[in-house]
Parts: sequence; structure tokens; C-alpha cells
Amino acid sequence: MLNGKVILITGGTGSFGQQFCRTVLRRYRPKKLIVFSRDELKQYEMRQKFPDDTEERRSPMRYLVGDVRDQQRLLHAFREVEIVIHAAALKQVPSCEYNPMEAIKTNVIGAMNVVTAAINAGVKKVIALSTDKACNPINLYGATKLCSDKIFTAAKSYAGSQDIKFAVVRYGNVIGSRGSVIPVFLRQRKSGVLTITDERMTRFWITLQQGVDFVLDCLERMQGNEVFVPKIPSMRLVDLAKAIAPECTFRIIGIRPGEKLHEIMIDENDSRITREYDKYFVIGWSGYRGNHDAGQPCPPGFSYRSDTNTDWLTVEQLQEYVREFIEEHPEYQDEYDPIQPAVAR
Repeated sequence: MLNGKVILITGGTGSFGQQFCRTVLRRYRPKKLIVFSRDELKQYEMRQKFPDDTEERRSPMRYLVGDVRDQQRLLHAFREVEIVIHAAALKQVPSCEYNPMEAIKTNVIGAMNVVTAAINAGVKKVIALSTDKACNPINLYGATKLCSDKIFTAAKSYAGSQDIKFAVVRYGNVIGSRGSVIPVFLRQRKSGVLTITDERMTRFWITLQQGVDFVLDCLERMQGNEVFVPKIPSMRLVDLAKAIAPECTFRIIGIRPGEKLHEIMIDENDSRITREYDKYFVIGWSGYRGNHDAGQPCPPGFSYRSDTNTDWLTVEQLQEYVREFIEEHPEYQDEYDPIQPAVAR
């Protein structure tokens, strides 16, 4: 699917971007794989992992410094690009609440710029990454990502008869990504006390690799104007705390501003235009049929919520995920060694 293609990923130095590049280079032979981001230091650090062999051009990797807020820079970067993965965003909820104008410039204006540049440069496919917080948003981050979702699902109308497809991928919290609660709990473990916002809190969870795989699957099956939602398990925040530090006590501190008790990826309103498949949902385009005929309309009043999900991660499964996180981030080994058996507290 990606052999011989020119691919660009915005926000390519982030957790998802690096895993995406690693996976694409392992499975395919792209003509070029372009990392577009605004932080030259992160690009320098990424180059140590993914050399670009700039002079001899032996590697497909390329690095471009730029910001999605700059439409002209995007237009220049998108020349000859066939596939764009839009992963750039300001995503820390407290930071977006404190800097609303900056969040809007990156997450909303940036989405508009990506769409305009992609159309003008002749890109063939664009997939934008979204979040469960875009469904019924209660914080600015979620609101900006909802705006972004609407921009991408309506973008084809701006392209007219041009051969270009836009789609959105929406999924839950990524295990071990930047901003994840796992490093917080690992650091707190030394004190013997872990802070829990609310004992009832639940979240959707997906691994970084699962997120990349889902985006690649959607890239192949997308027909345009749709939002893809994977079927993924839920977890209880308390269970994650038990998996990381079963010997510690928990202190309840209350839900923070802009935070939900449970996450929703499809609400009752969206479900009316949603089709369900074996491993995913598709919101939006009523004519969508995917790559097989298993899709069915969702029943009246359906919603896909983390607290009513039928698939749950156990404490033991969460411990396995934490072990994998430690293997990938050895700087946290001291906080997690020795591994204790999970017990209920």
C-alpha cells in the first residue's frame, strides 16, 4: 500500500509519529517518509534513531521544520506528497485551558491549513488523528479537536471533483504516550501514596502500536468523509494504580477542571449515522461499506462509552502493559523494580 509512496506526517517527532515511522519503515518501502514538525531539537534526537542519510539519499527519511499554523510552509512541504497523516496538535488539557488562543491556532486553524495545502498541492489521501475528548467535549482541547474533525469530514466539498480523500481516526488514551498517567504513578510510587482523581473513573486504552496499525488499516479502507473508531478495551484508573503500585495507598484528590469521569467516543446523536463492523465503527458517511459486508447500523440510543464497554482490561493485563512500557523506557526501571504481584486494596 505504501511502497513507492511519498508520505508526510505532521507532528512526526511525537510518540505516535515515531512509532508510525518505525512501523512504515519495517513493513513498506516508501519513496519518502517526511517528518514535519516545529521542534528542531526533537528532529535532531529522532535523526539518531532514524538517520536520513541526506547526502547519499539511501534512506527515505526526510525532516522539515515547520508549523501547521503556517499555510505557505505546509503548501511547500506537501509538494509531491501523496499521503498526509496529520498528528500535530496541542493536546495537554490544562495547557490548552490556560492558553486557549494557542490551542485554537494549532488545532483548528492548523487543521484548516492542512486541508487547504493538501488540496492545492494535489495530495491523494489525508488522515487526521482525533481523540475521545472530541465527543461531547467539556474542555477546550476536546472542543478544538471536534472542530478539527468537522473540518476534515467536510473537506471534500472544498476539493470539488479533485481526486482527494479525507478521513479522521478517533481513539482513546494511548498507553505510555507523552502525558500518560503511567510515568506519574511510577514517580509517586516512591512516596508510597498515589493520587487518584476519582475511584469510579474509567478510560479507553490503546497501545501505541495498535493506534498505528489502526491508522494504516483506515488508510487502506477509507473512502472519504468518515470518522473511524476502533473497538478497544476500557480500564479503571484504580486498577492501573494497583497494577503499578499494589503496595501503595491511594489518595483521592477529585476530578480536575475539564476532566470527564468516563470517556465517550460515539454518543447517541452520532450513533444514528454510525455503522458497526467487527473491529471498528464508522461515523458519518451513510454509504460507507468498508472492505466487507459485516457493517450494521447501530441500534437506537446506542453510545460507545468507557464505563459501559463490554471489553475490560484486568489488573494483570495492565501489569503486562506497564512492563512493556518499562522495557521501552528504561529510565523508569528503578521505580518499577522489583515487580510486585497485583493485589486489591
